[in-house]
Amino acid sequence: MRKLWEVLRLRFELNLGYQQIGRSCSLGVGTVHKYLKRAEAAGLTWPLPDGWDDARAEAELFPRREITTGEPKPAGRTTPDFAAVHEQLRTNKYVTLQLLWEEYRQTHPEGYRYSRFCELYQRWRSKLDVVLRQDHKAGEKMFVDWAGATMPVYDRHTGQPWTASLFVATLGASSYTWAEATRDQQMESWLRAHVHALEHFKGVPALAIPDNTKTGVTKAHRYDPDLNPTYYNFALHYGFGIVPARPYRARDKAKVENAVQVAQRWIVAALRHRKFFSLADLNQAIVELLAKLNQRPFRKKDGTRTTLWETLDRPALRPLPAEAFDMSEWSRARVNIDYHVAFDANFYSVPYGLVQELVEIRSTPATVEILHRGARVASHLRSRGRGLAITNEEHRPKSHRAHLEWTPGRMVHWASTIGPHTARLFERIMNDKPHPEMGYRGCLGIIRLANKYTPQRVEAAAERALLTGACRYKSVESILKNSLDQVPVTQSLPPAATTPPHDNIRGSEYFE
Repeated sequence: MRKLWEVLRLRFELNLGYQQIGRSCSLGVGTVHKYLKRAEAAGLTWPLPDGWDDARAEAELFPRREITTGEPKPAGRTTPDFAAVHEQLRTNKYVTLQLLWEEYRQTHPEGYRYSRFCELYQRWRSKLDVVLRQDHKAGEKMFVDWAGATMPVYDRHTGQPWTASLFVATLGASSYTWAEATRDQQMESWLRAHVHALEHFKGVPALAIPDNTKTGVTKAHRYDPDLNPTYYNFALHYGFGIVPARPYRARDKAKVENAVQVAQRWIVAALRHRKFFSLADLNQAIVELLAKLNQRPFRKKDGTRTTLWETLDRPALRPLPAEAFDMSEWSRARVNIDYHVAFDANFYSVPYGLVQELVEIRSTPATVEILHRGARVASHLRSRGRGLAITNEEHRPKSHRAHLEWTPGRMVHWASTIGPHTARLFERIMNDKPHPEMGYRGCLGIIRLANKYTPQRVEAAAERALLTGACRYKSVESILKNSLDQVPVTQSLPPAATTPPHDNIRGSEYFE
């Protein structure tokens, strides 16, 4: 409207011509003529009458016209309920605007056509998507997250790669950034990356804004999230608060989302042609590129991330604590019936009397301690494998320890205390099985027969079982029950085979 007012002033106050007015206002002669004609039609002169402002002038001189499709406007056209349309689209992934428009036309046959329906809906929806511009105070917030991109690290001996995760942290006021490659996304890596980020920032902010990762938030919730106890203790030690971003609200942590994007472009992409054989070498390369990134000039404002950090964030950050944080992780687990607890993809034993009890697990990078009601009941070296059982033999019941001590050699040695024939019988029983352990029960049963009968009778029964080939527990038991062990062996032997050996006779070797 300013140019309209200037056109009226130059015409009625200074009485200038159309060409002079056009050159003064940078307008064409036709535009000047149109402005004056519209003002004349509306009865508008200079100076402006009372009650005329920009809104009234625009409404009177430039009334808006509704775009028509060439057909007469139907009377009583009903505006769709776009709030209900939006709710249907949000809650059901199979619903489309086409379907909702068809349902609208069934109810209102003279309503809007599909293109106009979509245009009006998009115009209504655009008013919902309002973004709050966040003003970050110096030293107030640190945004942290894992990057989506990973980086390969190769084994020196096998040449096989494994993927390293990328941790990114940035300060809200200066966008000063820290990035670090980690072996995984577990709690130990999460906390160590935080420590390195705070050391890089040379101070502690008031708040940390993480995503809803399990290392930061045990249970995500929009209003009352459950923080991971270890991460919470870490925050208490360093003296900052934790305010997780709302679930599925990436704009709550737009700073770190942008920092992740920048790190992926200027660090991950820049190192794509290099091959690293250790995590330390990879992080050294990241630090070099990170220094360049923080010193790159901004495009839309003066300075760099480093200069803003030095002037804004660094003076406002609180000092680092004098003592390092104890890198211990706490969790809870229930003891399984095999008197082991599951932790970090492995299994650690506890005394068997704690079966089905709830215990606490305190883990460090080197050890795993298990506590019950505040008292330590087990301690193990931490395993870095997967699916391994780390067992202290003292935690087993006596029966389990005795069972594990059974070996074929021990069983034979045990049988030799009864006699040499019994030892040979045990060897025969275990050799006849696909696995020696399958013969343990039969051997133990024969040993118990020595308690019911005498060792001398069991030895005689074992000799008879070897001669007859009946090398089973039931055969020995039957010999003893029928007192066949007391019959001389020569009387119980079958007559010698008279059939001459022949290759076509199956098993002829047994008659030789």
